[in-house]
Amino acid sequence: MTIDIRPVTTATELEACFPVMRELRPHLTSPAELIERAMRQFGQGYHLLAAWKADAVVGAAGYRIQENLIRGRFCYVDDLVVAGSHRRDGLGARLLDAAADQARAQGIDRLVLDTGLDNLLGQRFYFRYGMLPAALRFATTLD
Repeated sequence: MTIDIRPVTTATELEACFPVMRELRPHLTSPAELIERAMRQFGQGYHLLAAWKADAVVGAAGYRIQENLIRGRFCYVDDLVVAGSHRRDGLGARLLDAAADQARAQGIDRLVLDTGLDNLLGQRFYFRYGMLPAALRFATTLD
Protein backbone atom coordinates (compact mmCIF):
# COMPACT_ATOMS: atom_id res chain seq x y z
CA MET A 1 0.00 0.00 0.00
CA THR A 2 1.33 3.43 -0.91
CA ILE A 3 1.93 6.27 1.51
CA ASP A 4 0.85 9.71 0.31
CA ILE A 5 2.28 12.90 1.80
CA ARG A 6 -0.02 15.89 1.70
CA PRO A 7 -0.71 19.11 3.62
CA VAL A 8 -2.98 19.09 6.66
CA THR A 9 -5.40 22.01 6.73
CA THR A 10 -8.57 20.94 8.55
CA ALA A 11 -9.52 20.01 12.10
CA THR A 12 -10.53 16.54 10.92
CA GLU A 13 -7.09 15.98 9.38
CA LEU A 14 -5.41 17.29 12.55
CA GLU A 15 -7.45 14.88 14.64
CA ALA A 16 -6.16 12.02 12.46
CA CYS A 17 -2.60 13.24 13.17
CA PHE A 18 -3.01 13.08 16.96
CA PRO A 19 -1.88 9.47 17.59
CA VAL A 20 1.39 9.87 15.66
CA MET A 21 2.03 13.43 16.86
CA ARG A 22 1.59 12.24 20.45
CA GLU A 23 4.52 9.84 19.93
CA LEU A 24 6.70 12.94 19.48
CA ARG A 25 4.84 15.30 21.80
CA PRO A 26 3.51 13.17 24.69
CA HIS A 27 2.49 16.30 26.62
CA LEU A 28 -0.40 16.79 24.17
CA THR A 29 -3.45 15.63 26.11
CA SER A 30 -6.10 15.29 23.43
CA PRO A 31 -6.93 15.72 19.76
CA ALA A 32 -8.74 18.93 20.73
CA GLU A 33 -5.53 20.39 22.19
CA LEU A 34 -3.58 19.51 19.04
CA ILE A 35 -6.29 21.09 16.89
CA GLU A 36 -6.38 24.29 18.98
CA ARG A 37 -2.62 24.71 19.08
CA ALA A 38 -2.00 23.80 15.43
CA MET A 39 -4.78 26.08 14.16
CA ARG A 40 -3.28 28.95 16.15
CA GLN A 41 0.16 28.14 14.72
CA PHE A 42 -1.26 27.96 11.18
CA GLY A 43 -2.01 31.67 11.63
CA GLN A 44 1.68 32.16 12.49
CA GLY A 45 2.96 30.49 9.32
CA TYR A 46 3.13 26.87 10.54
CA HIS A 47 2.48 24.15 7.96
CA LEU A 48 1.92 20.47 8.60
CA LEU A 49 2.50 17.64 6.15
CA ALA A 50 1.06 14.21 6.95
CA ALA A 51 2.00 10.82 5.57
CA TRP A 52 -1.22 8.90 4.99
CA LYS A 53 -1.50 5.14 4.61
CA ALA A 54 -5.12 4.65 3.63
CA ASP A 55 -7.04 6.64 6.29
CA ALA A 56 -4.32 6.55 8.94
CA VAL A 57 -1.55 9.08 9.51
CA VAL A 58 1.79 7.28 9.91
CA GLY A 59 4.08 10.32 9.93
CA ALA A 60 4.09 14.08 10.06
CA ALA A 61 6.37 17.06 9.53
CA GLY A 62 5.55 20.52 10.80
CA TYR A 63 7.57 23.44 9.46
CA ARG A 64 7.57 27.19 8.98
CA ILE A 65 9.48 29.67 6.88
CA GLN A 66 11.52 32.01 9.06
CA GLU A 67 14.09 34.72 8.66
CA ASN A 68 16.79 36.00 10.98
CA LEU A 69 20.00 37.96 10.69
CA ILE A 70 22.30 34.95 11.06
CA ARG A 71 20.72 32.67 8.43
CA GLY A 72 18.53 34.89 6.28
CA ARG A 73 15.42 33.00 5.11
CA PHE A 74 15.23 29.34 6.04
CA CYS A 75 12.80 26.50 6.62
CA TYR A 76 12.57 25.51 10.28
CA VAL A 77 11.24 22.02 10.98
CA ASP A 78 9.29 22.17 14.24
CA ASP A 79 8.10 18.57 14.26
CA LEU A 80 9.19 15.38 12.55
CA VAL A 81 7.68 12.07 13.59
CA VAL A 82 7.13 8.65 12.09
CA ALA A 83 4.96 6.02 13.76
CA GLY A 84 7.05 3.36 15.45
CA SER A 85 5.62 0.72 13.12
CA HIS A 86 6.90 2.62 10.05
CA ARG A 87 10.37 3.65 11.13
CA ARG A 88 13.32 2.50 9.02
CA ASP A 89 11.14 2.61 5.89
CA GLY A 90 12.60 5.90 4.64
CA LEU A 91 9.49 7.84 5.60
CA GLY A 92 11.35 10.37 7.78
CA ALA A 93 13.55 11.28 4.82
CA ARG A 94 10.50 11.52 2.55
CA LEU A 95 8.85 13.93 5.00
CA LEU A 96 11.99 16.08 5.22
CA ASP A 97 12.26 16.00 1.43
CA ALA A 98 8.65 17.19 1.15
CA ALA A 99 9.29 20.10 3.55
CA ALA A 100 12.49 20.93 1.62
CA ASP A 101 10.55 20.91 -1.65
CA GLN A 102 8.07 23.41 -0.18
CA ALA A 103 10.98 25.63 0.91
CA ARG A 104 12.75 25.42 -2.46
CA ALA A 105 9.52 26.46 -4.18
CA GLN A 106 9.82 29.72 -2.19
CA GLY A 107 13.47 30.23 -3.10
CA ILE A 108 14.80 28.97 0.23
CA ASP A 109 17.89 26.77 0.30
CA ARG A 110 18.36 25.99 4.01
CA LEU A 111 16.59 23.47 6.25
CA VAL A 112 17.07 23.81 10.03
CA LEU A 113 15.80 21.84 13.02
CA ASP A 114 16.54 21.26 16.68
CA THR A 115 16.80 17.92 18.42
CA GLY A 116 17.46 16.97 21.99
CA LEU A 117 21.00 16.23 23.07
CA ASP A 118 19.73 12.86 24.31
CA ASN A 119 18.06 11.97 20.98
CA LEU A 120 20.95 9.90 19.66
CA LEU A 121 18.88 7.92 17.17
CA GLY A 122 17.46 11.14 15.76
CA GLN A 123 20.93 12.65 15.51
CA ARG A 124 22.17 9.60 13.65
CA PHE A 125 19.24 9.93 11.22
CA TYR A 126 19.98 13.64 10.64
CA PHE A 127 23.66 12.93 9.96
CA ARG A 128 22.67 10.26 7.42
CA TYR A 129 20.26 12.75 5.86
CA GLY A 130 23.21 15.11 5.35
CA MET A 131 22.51 17.56 8.14
CA LEU A 132 25.32 18.77 10.39
CA PRO A 133 25.18 20.43 13.82
CA ALA A 134 25.28 24.19 13.41
CA ALA A 135 24.63 25.51 16.93
CA LEU A 136 24.02 24.64 20.53
CA ARG A 137 20.75 26.12 21.81
CA PHE A 138 20.49 27.40 25.37
CA ALA A 139 17.18 27.90 27.15
CA THR A 140 15.76 28.91 30.51
CA THR A 141 12.35 29.13 32.08
CA LEU A 142 11.09 32.67 32.68
CA ASP A 143 9.33 33.16 35.99
